[in-house]
Order: sequence, then C-alpha cells, then structure tokens
Amino acid sequence: MPLPIEDYAMISDCQSAALVGRDGSIDWLCFPRYDSASMFGALLGDESHGRWLLAPSDDAATATRRYIENTFILVTTWTTRTGVVEVTDLMPHGNRSADIVRRVRGISGSVELQQDVRIRFDYARAVPWVRQVHDEAGHGIIATAGPDAVILRGPRLRAQDETHRGVFTVREGDTVDAVLNWYPSYRDAPAPLDVDHLMRTTKAWWDDWTSGIGHQGRYHDEVVRSLLVLRALTHEDTGGIAAAATTSLPERFGGARNWDYRYTWLRDASLTLSVLMSHGYVDEAAAWRGWLLRAIAGDPADVQIMYGLGGERDLQERELPNFPGYEGASPVRIGNGAVSQYQADVIGEVMVALQEAREKGVRSTHHAWPVQRALMSFMEENWDRKDSGIWEMRGAERYFTHSRVMVWAAFDSAIKAHERFGREGPVKRWQELRSRIEAEIEEHGFDAERGTYVQSYDTKEVDASLLILPQVGYVKATDPRMLGTIRAIEEDLMPDGLVMRYRTQASDDGLEPGENPFLACSFWLVEQYARSGRHDDAVALMDRLLGLANDVGLMSEEYDVQAKRQAGNTPQALSHLAFVRAADAIEAGKDLRPRNAPAR
Repeated sequence: MPLPIEDYAMISDCQSAALVGRDGSIDWLCFPRYDSASMFGALLGDESHGRWLLAPSDDAATATRRYIENTFILVTTWTTRTGVVEVTDLMPHGNRSADIVRRVRGISGSVELQQDVRIRFDYARAVPWVRQVHDEAGHGIIATAGPDAVILRGPRLRAQDETHRGVFTVREGDTVDAVLNWYPSYRDAPAPLDVDHLMRTTKAWWDDWTSGIGHQGRYHDEVVRSLLVLRALTHEDTGGIAAAATTSLPERFGGARNWDYRYTWLRDASLTLSVLMSHGYVDEAAAWRGWLLRAIAGDPADVQIMYGLGGERDLQERELPNFPGYEGASPVRIGNGAVSQYQADVIGEVMVALQEAREKGVRSTHHAWPVQRALMSFMEENWDRKDSGIWEMRGAERYFTHSRVMVWAAFDSAIKAHERFGREGPVKRWQELRSRIEAEIEEHGFDAERGTYVQSYDTKEVDASLLILPQVGYVKATDPRMLGTIRAIEEDLMPDGLVMRYRTQASDDGLEPGENPFLACSFWLVEQYARSGRHDDAVALMDRLLGLANDVGLMSEEYDVQAKRQAGNTPQALSHLAFVRAADAIEAGKDLRPRNAPAR
C-alpha cells in the first residue's frame, strides 16, 4: 500500500520528478518527462506496480528528512539500533540525461540496508528483461522493455520473482552510491556518472536560482520553497509548466475524481508566470511565452485549455485498469478529457499574464502581439459563448460568472496594451464589448438580494472562483459587492474553516457529489482578507493552511479536514502559487490594519 500523500517528498531535475516516501521507497517516477509513462508506479497500487526501496533492514529504524538548503536534494537521516546513516536522494540538474542518485553515508556505528527494486515500464504494463552487468563502476543491472531501458549501478542485487533485492552494510565514514540512468533502449548504456561533481553542480544551480529571490516577511522560507516547487514543475527544455507531478491521486478518497495533472494548463501556467515575474524571474517568463506562442500557433479556434509539456495537443483521456488506484480510488487516468472543453476564462488568463509580462519589462518578440490580436479576434466572435468553467464541469455548459469576468479581463488587457504600449487593434470595439460584458455580469451574475456575486447566471450558488475577481482588477477587494461575496462564501463554502470550490451537491458537474476543501481557494481567501483590511483573519487562516503542508513544505491539491490528510495530486502548482500570492498580500496589506490593531 502507498503511504499517505503527505509522506512523500519530491526530487526533481526540472525535467521530471520522483516521489520518495518516508519509508525510503521511490513510489512514483516517470522518465524522461513528467508526462512520460511511469516506471515506478506503486503510488497507484502496490510494490508490484514498480518501486525502488532503499532503507535500513531494521524494522525499528526511524527517519527524519530535509532538503539541503534551497534545493531539491533530499537528505533522510535514519537512526537504527546499531547506528545512523544518511541517504541523499537527488536528480542531477543539467546532466542532459534522466538520472537518480541515492548516496548512503555512514554517520555512526554500522547499519545494514536493504534494496528492493521492481522496474515496471509503461505504467506497470511491461515487466522488463533484466540482466546483470559489471563494469569499472562495479555491479549493476540493465532492464529493457520496448523503447525504455535503465541501468542501475551500486550494491549487488539478485533476482527473485521479477524483483531484485540486496543487502549491504555501511559503517561510520563509508559512502555507497546507487545510481539509476534511463536511456532509450536502442542506444548503449550511459557511462558511470561522477556523483561528487553532480552533487556539487546541482546544489550550485539551485542555490544560484534562489539567490535572486528578494522576498522578505514572516513567510520567507515557505515562499522560497514554493517558488522552488514552481521552478521544478517548469520543464527545463520546453518552458511548459506541469500542474502537478502526479496523476490520479484522488480528490476524494475512494472516489472517481482522479485526474492527470502532468500537463500544462494555460490558466495555471499563466498564474505561475505571474508569480515568478513578481519575484524577478524574467527568464522563466520569456521561456513560457515562447512555449505559449509555439503551442497555440495556428487557428485561434483550435486553442486548447491544456497541452503536453512540449505543446502536444493529443491528450486523450484513457483509463488504466491494471492500476487499482491510490487506496482503491479508481479509475486511474492518463490524458485528460477536459482538453476538449471550451473554457472561456483561459484566453483572459493568457492576456492578463502577457500584459503583465509587458509591463514588467519582458522583452517582446515580433510575433507576440499578432498572436494576441488573433486571440482577441476569436474573443470578439465568441465573447457570448457558454463554457465549462474554471473547474472543468462535466455537465452542461453555462454562463459562469468567473468566466465572464475573465472574458472582460481579456478585453481589458488588450485595451491596456494599446493605451500603455501603443499596440494596434480595434480598441473602440474592445471598449464596447468590455462595457457590455460588465453590464451583463452586474445584471445576471450578481444577487442583489443577498449582496453577492454568484457561480453562474442560472443559480444563486456561490463559487470560490469569485475570489479571483479583485485579482484581475474587475472589482476592488474593499468593494461592498466583494465583501458581500466573502460573507456568502464564508457561510456556504467553509463548513470546516477551509474553502470548498463549490457545493458539489448543488452543482451539475457530471460526477458524484463530495470532495475536500481546495487549498488554492483558501489561499485566495487569505489574499482577499489581506487586501480588504482583515489582516488578523488573513494571518490566522494562513498559519492554519501552512500547518497542512508536509514536513518538507509540499502541498497537494486539497485537504481532508476530517481525516487530517492531504488529498489530490502533488505537489500542486496552483496551491503553491496561490500561497505565494497570499504571502505577498499579507506583507502589502499590513498598512490596511485598523490603526489600533496590534502588530502580528
């Protein structure tokens, strides 16, 4: 059985990631990219679906873990009855290959360690052919199936029922390395790695990247870690940003709300871009913009809400019945059926992000504005379409208020591009449509009786996406309409003190009712509190939310308040970027406290 989601730490080379359990088992790994097929998939089943365990043989061993400073180099310190060892796990950065290094260092006494290696390519559908090898680096195994191959060098392993096991002893001062390299099976196995060199250069790269973070404040360390998560999920070569490192971790345990998040959502990527830019990461902004222009090239009518990390369009949703699912939550899915939905807010998110990039001095390419003009031409023709909304409802399309606001934001951003940077376009037409959409929202998307914006034009339900309205400049956080919306959200969507996306029992979303609070939504509320003068409420909710992160600062998509555990895919870019925005808002909002309020 897999561990609780919060018991996993991530290591990454900005190409892919592995999830390392508190028990020393790598239970999730896709090589060479985040959206490649898994080769270790025990996270969605059990050890028979692939894993790499490296841990003391002593059943009484205890572990503590940490990242080395501002990196994704994970150090687990094991204390046993006979001694203490450290296991350092990393995916070397900049090596232009797909590798995992696991270094064991003896701290005191002597410790026997065990390995249990079960390589299962192609989402556990391919048991490889494995052979023993011996070269200048020592013992190893090569596993091959179809297009995939790996070589694992290190302490000797012996075959036993499609598993490779071994034990070895480490004494004080000893260092033992186990190194896994993935490579295409039609090529020769790569040469042994210089582990010492790669550990130094990987640490130096992460240190250099974080040296540019200028954030100060009470949440500094957590902000740095969250920005690191966002950078790790940004694919080094393509600039595409994965929404999370995993697929099919359940939003509701035992349920069917299990989705593949290893792709680039235009919305999430735009929001990530905004957060990175606000902290000075212009190069990442330029890389993402390049990715965007390549991905959406062509007819604007063909723009998708998400793409593969390289801009791939074919993300057909499929089920993998060979996986029982995390704790039995099925089906396990790859691909994502929402790719075919029309979500009207997406172009608004893109236009807002590109305008922000322009205002922050990101140098524009000659074809950036023509692409935006094409997007706006599409919006001019489709501004009145219903859609599936930010939450990817699988029921009937509707006029979602958030979506309508983001259509407004698309026109607003285009107008600003003209007014502030001289970009040409049918500005009068844009101004006319912006005014028309605003009037429509106020007439149909606002419940004057209750004093709140509503989820969609055909309901009086509220929706956490309404918290985004001030973020895009549609309404101020202190506006009475927004304050009324907050009261309604507090009354309807916070039964346990955290924010639900919407009431699933009252929404036609195409699935059975029931899910857990969405962490990003709660961080949006923190931001709203901070920007409307409720500083103490912002800090109180923020501190509670940060208590839900795991021991190395990672957050998943949702949190099960009753079971006190993380839920959904992990680590979730949207959760981390929403946290950074909230932390920035708290710092900026200190001056909005009542004059007699005590400092916190």
